[in-house]
Amino acid sequence: MFQADISVAADRARLVDEVRARFGEIDGLVNNAGIAPRKRDDIVYAEEEIFDEVLRVNLSGPYFLTQLVARGWIDAAAGAGAKAAPSARAPRRIVFVTSVSAVMASTGRGEYCVSKAALAMGAQLYAARLAPEGILVYEIRPGITKTDMTSGVVDKYDRLIADGLVPQGRWGYPEDTGAAVRAIMDGHLDFAPGSVIYTDGGLHIPRL
Repeated sequence: MFQADISVAADRARLVDEVRARFGEIDGLVNNAGIAPRKRDDIVYAEEEIFDEVLRVNLSGPYFLTQLVARGWIDAAAGAGAKAAPSARAPRRIVFVTSVSAVMASTGRGEYCVSKAALAMGAQLYAARLAPEGILVYEIRPGITKTDMTSGVVDKYDRLIADGLVPQGRWGYPEDTGAAVRAIMDGHLDFAPGSVIYTDGGLHIPRL
């Protein structure tokens, strides 16, 4: 197990170095680290310190970890004098796990929504920049998922799901998102860089 605080640049660099030292290379990157605000507050009264904390972990961390890993792949290919065109090489793959909160407003946790909306754009930026290098980037947007992050609002979401908020009528589970990550990493979406995949039971579908 490798531990690091991805909001800290030195920790990100150490993490990448330790993984490479152990395994020799990094084949793919899944940006799944994230936190909720320490307390939910109306955005009119929310604290700047908590906003900054959430954005350091949820946005700056994965954004610059991706930069570090992608730069390593690109520099290694250039240093090796790779003769094959990037499109002919085995692709590298990067996944950003964001949230339906990238596009659904929750005014009691504005920090989280802003961080995920910005990270969704980061995924698009990296997808456009890295596809010509043979590095394929995707975004997965989970919905209401049973994790430690939602443990304090189970009753609320149980009621909303029972009332029809989620078309499939159930909570999401980490395994739902894991299955989507696995499909990407196994190469089943290799001609679909930049895709946004919802693992939310249909929560994102506009309905009347």
